[in-house]
Amino acid sequence: MSINADKEHWADHKERGSFWLMKFTALCAKVLGRRLLSPLLYGIVLYFFMFGRSARHSAWQYQQRLADWSGRNELRPTHWRVFGQFMAFADSMLDKLDVWNGKLSIEQIEIIDPALLRNQLRGERGQMLVGAHLGNLEVCRALAELGERVTMNVLVHTKHAERFNRLLGEAGATNLRLIQVSELDPVIMLQLHERLERGEWLAIAGDRVPLHGGRSVTVDFLGHPAAFPQGPWLLAGLLKCPVNFLLCLKKQTGDYRLIIEPFTDAVVWKRSDREQVIHQWATRYAERLAQCCLEAPQQWFNFYPFWKTDDNASA
Repeated sequence: MSINADKEHWADHKERGSFWLMKFTALCAKVLGRRLLSPLLYGIVLYFFMFGRSARHSAWQYQQRLADWSGRNELRPTHWRVFGQFMAFADSMLDKLDVWNGKLSIEQIEIIDPALLRNQLRGERGQMLVGAHLGNLEVCRALAELGERVTMNVLVHTKHAERFNRLLGEAGATNLRLIQVSELDPVIMLQLHERLERGEWLAIAGDRVPLHGGRSVTVDFLGHPAAFPQGPWLLAGLLKCPVNFLLCLKKQTGDYRLIIEPFTDAVVWKRSDREQVIHQWATRYAERLAQCCLEAPQQWFNFYPFWKTDDNASA
């Protein structure tokens, strides 16, 4: 499958409808409340589970490879376990709305911060956070609103960043901004540099289609080669800022466990060794992500052919 085909699969096609879906669910949440909205949202997810063959196969493949890689037979996919992954996604959507509507308190988030990075959020210069579509990124971003009152700039691929910003503003999010980054042109780089110098932080997912001209790097993930974006590591090298790993997983109690830990003080590359250095950091990221998948195996929300192969098991 080509890079362009992948972009059409999740970026172009999905983003066209995701804004209106979020606006619809946000409106329903205000009118109906979470209790009445839940059956409606779960019904929508059930529809996509039944008729979304590609998404279903992708979740099956992920669960199979996680089980094989870890040697944990209890993680092997079944129809019920794959459906559980879809339901976990629906639950995360409701939690996003709670974040936006101010219904999630900082007391509901257990923060694992061994290096006390949270104390640096209000430092003179900002840093970079690299997350993933494992767990709930929205809860991670809520740090900007709930506790630290630091401006968080979330770098996204969507063409609808301004629309999402308006939606966030309507929900009361004042310290969170989405920035569309389709390529690392000089204007964008200057803007990001200025934001870091003002003490603002940058957040980006490290497990989706690349943001720099379709550039990707192939590394091992769960025992098989997979394409990861070069973007986070290119940015870190160009902006000369520390990189931290950020993830938020939902616990069985319903509360969240947020993990924030140093990843590297600096990504340093020269033109002659850039590919090698980026491969090194993408590999380390994939290894850390795989470990976290074991902590919340059904909270992986990449419902597309992540390994870009045609050998998906039937589901």
